[in-house]
Amino acid sequence: MRRSRRRTPHRRKREGKTDYRVRLSLLKSRKPRLVVRKSLNNVICQIVKFDPEGDRVVVSADSKELKKFGWKFHCGNVPSAYLTGLLCAEKAKKHKVSEAILDIGLYESTPGNRLYSALKGAVDGGLEVHHSEDVLPKPERLAGQHISEYAGKLKSSGPTKYRKVFSSYKKSKLDPKDMPKIFEQTKKKISGAKERKKKASSKSKK
Repeated sequence: MRRSRRRTPHRRKREGKTDYRVRLSLLKSRKPRLVVRKSLNNVICQIVKFDPEGDRVVVSADSKELKKFGWKFHCGNVPSAYLTGLLCAEKAKKHKVSEAILDIGLYESTPGNRLYSALKGAVDGGLEVHHSEDVLPKPERLAGQHISEYAGKLKSSGPTKYRKVFSSYKKSKLDPKDMPKIFEQTKKKISGAKERKKKASSKSKK
């Protein structure tokens, strides 16, 4: 009787961290990967290139970096995901990376979620990534308008619940209604950061 040989799956497959079929299809594109990962309080975007000795991270942007550009709100929501994608694209320009293929790992592909918000930010930042417009969040969600409106309704109809839901905002002396305005300000600062550095450099030389 012939015994069948059983292969032990790769460690990352056993741990549920990597789908090697999807990974192979991404690598076949021969393009850098725009890797987007999320946690409850954070969003990370990376430009990753394949290397036989191990993947090489060319660029990395973390939503916690947004504070340097004036972002005062939560770093794990839809607006912060967009801004992180935008920041990643700005960094990619310095390394002459102009196109990539999206890698969302094992996350479920749900239209309008934070992963696609980060994608939209990267695309608006000049990174060429093939995608369907149907998966992208609506502009008002990207700017946090839905959070601002929800806070306004809750404040008038259920003050107790409002204080509970937005307690962290109150501690930081932030008003959720200001989110769309601060989003636009942060967006401009990220997009204009490169130009300001150039001007500062030219002035110092003079």
